[in-house]
Amino acid sequence: MSKQKQAQLKKSVASFATPDMKASIKQLVNTLLPFFLLWFLAYQSLSVSIWLTLALAVVASGFVIRIFIIFHDCTHQSFFKNKKANRIVGTITGIITLFAFEKWKRSHAIHHATSSNLDKRGTGDVWVMTVDEYAEASFWGRLAYRLYRNPLIMFGLGPLYLFLLSNRFNRKGAKPKERWNTYLINASIAVIYAALIWVIGWQAFLIIQLPILFISGSLGIWLFYVQHQFEDSYFENESEWDFVKAAVDGSSYYKLPKVMQWMTGSIGFHHVHHLSPRVPNYKLEEAHDSTPPLQKATTITLASSLKSIRFRLYDEASKSFVSFKEVKQILRKRKTGISMGTGRTTVQEK
Repeated sequence: MSKQKQAQLKKSVASFATPDMKASIKQLVNTLLPFFLLWFLAYQSLSVSIWLTLALAVVASGFVIRIFIIFHDCTHQSFFKNKKANRIVGTITGIITLFAFEKWKRSHAIHHATSSNLDKRGTGDVWVMTVDEYAEASFWGRLAYRLYRNPLIMFGLGPLYLFLLSNRFNRKGAKPKERWNTYLINASIAVIYAALIWVIGWQAFLIIQLPILFISGSLGIWLFYVQHQFEDSYFENESEWDFVKAAVDGSSYYKLPKVMQWMTGSIGFHHVHHLSPRVPNYKLEEAHDSTPPLQKATTITLASSLKSIRFRLYDEASKSFVSFKEVKQILRKRKTGISMGTGRTTVQEK
């Protein structure tokens, strides 16, 4: 795609990057009210059946994801035109979802600015090693990476790490505005949780809240993971990296059933979001449908997305993700190339 076409593509999507106050208010109402109602019903159902309680908690966790999308839009200043309104709503939804608004706003902005850039990995993204880096890594480095990419750890322990550690502490060197926002959100969570435990008891609170947080956290990590971890995803070094290609070729179109698309705030149109982060979630589908080049983005479905679990390392040679099993074959072939007298040893062959 030429630079001229890329510029035109960005311009086409930019026309959707305007918040609609009525649409934003409507989304707040149809998201927050059902969540609080489901939480209340889950508590009431404890006297009927714990299984009914858990079923209601599962549905409520879906609304937590939708609340997070509102939080996410606020960090991009795309939910309201007013910055203060975005910060207030973002902080409130951050309390509900257990995310620090200013801290995540910064790291996520870095993610957008460096997504698919092999030379600028490490902030706000999923840890990705290349085949060459894995080949050169120590035993402990490989073990750490394998554990990190293990589905049970990523989607099982991942939510606990996010909610209890990563989101609760400020980064070193954080500015006062960022630090105090984290303190405010932490204090608010502590007060609200303490009040709920005092009113309904710690057992009832944990039976309801833990499943909600765990399920929403696991599904949230899955959404973030699958939107960039597909077989032929775009990754380049800084010298070759291009923002538009990173958005369109490095982010997927996760085609979900309509109910799931609604519950996830249309974040499946992730290629549109990365191309223009100021497009509010409720306009992403319209932007996609109105821009033919975006319809050519890699499309994954619920079924095909499950394949991404085996994608562990990025192979710069083939420009694709490979599994740990495949990397053994790749390295074995490279080693065989040396023994056959190529007379040249590269980083990949060490």
